[in-house]
Amino acid sequence: MKRKVLFAVSFVLIAWAFNSCEGLTCKTCKQVTYIDGDYDHEGDSYEYCDAELLAIEAMDDFILGSTRTAWECN
Repeated sequence: MKRKVLFAVSFVLIAWAFNSCEGLTCKTCKQVTYIDGDYDHEGDSYEYCDAELLAIEAMDDFILGSTRTAWECN
């Protein structure tokens, strides 16, 4: 019985460790759209870590006419 409990607790801790951003470089990012330099709207915020975060921060703004869409991270 103790072995099963130890296995279950170990499994939960390992699953938490692999899905956690603790100890990693993480930021919350969202896409924000501006029209003629004025705020228009924004998308949902999501947390990105390490490689995904680097890829988002490296993206250039998307500009189409007077509309500019950019990633903003906190």
